[in-house]
Amino acid sequence: MPLRIFSRRTRSVPDGSFPVRKGRRRVLRVVAVVALTLLGLVIVSAAANLLLERVERANATPYGERVRIDQGTINVSISGDNGPTLVLLSGLGTGAPGLDFAPLVRELPGYRTVVVEGFGYGYSDADVRPRTIENISEELHSVLSALGIHGPYVLAGHSIAGFTTLYYANKYPSEVSAVIGIDPTVPTATTAQPGAPAPADAPPSGNFWERLPSTLGLVRWAAALGLTDPDSSSYTPAEIDQMRMLASWNFGNAAVTDETYRVGENAAKLQGLSYPAAMPVLMLLAKESLDSRAEWVDLHERQLSNVTRHELVVLDGPHYLHWTQAKAMAEKIGEFLGPAAVSTGSLTGQRGGVATGPTTGDK
Repeated sequence: MPLRIFSRRTRSVPDGSFPVRKGRRRVLRVVAVVALTLLGLVIVSAAANLLLERVERANATPYGERVRIDQGTINVSISGDNGPTLVLLSGLGTGAPGLDFAPLVRELPGYRTVVVEGFGYGYSDADVRPRTIENISEELHSVLSALGIHGPYVLAGHSIAGFTTLYYANKYPSEVSAVIGIDPTVPTATTAQPGAPAPADAPPSGNFWERLPSTLGLVRWAAALGLTDPDSSSYTPAEIDQMRMLASWNFGNAAVTDETYRVGENAAKLQGLSYPAAMPVLMLLAKESLDSRAEWVDLHERQLSNVTRHELVVLDGPHYLHWTQAKAMAEKIGEFLGPAAVSTGSLTGQRGGVATGPTTGDK
């Protein structure tokens, strides 16, 4: 009897297939539960992000002032009423330039600093015309003119804004007394891919995927964890909170996405262009950039080979030099420009070389 029962049981489960199928179904159920849970979390995150952003936009107190030009509204942060005017331009994707430059602005009390947040940055409009170097420069000139700033002023650009300072200084040379580069990008054949279709000729793709991390709330949660914060102790808690908020608002927006896609196009337009020979140029370069690109100093030297008065200074720090080296930068700027020379726009002197700045930050 026991043998017959055992025999029936073994025949009812041929080759053990039933336990295998049951195990697979269990795995599929677990996968389905995990997938549905993740989907639910994503939906909740996106909804919460949408609600929080609406509340923030309704209640946030913007810094600076919004300037209306023909193409839209641009936010400008101005500090100081007296002294030479220094116009600051941010790097690509900086969420809140008016706050990002705060440590440097605080170290420049003898200047009237004007941080212009281009379209797609800070509190400026984001749905605008193509971000070509011509449009970006024209808009900058329109904003400064609307503010009654007609020159001479010093133009300072960080990172990709090196494109703008180069083009702008050639287009409006009578209005620019000097240029300061903050680890600026040099347009080279590497940044301008030969033969690649320019975004203006390519079919528009929109910015759905670029914007998705912000839409889903991922940028907001990353910011809340401090992952988007500047690596610096030079900011106030209120500045950090607002920078986190604007990082979420502006990440992957239409203007920044278009500008990113046009880096190669804009670099190609600037090939072979040099600063005016009589225009003083100070380049503040980051040692971390030099460590990752051995040719970093040579690129800038070649760009300035025709400039009568120029100087390259290497400061210990990251690409965002103003996070940790604001004091050293302000000292170098003051030494290079001179209090009387900038106010008259008549900066003269000898051709400079490469100098090494302080190796400690101002944290």
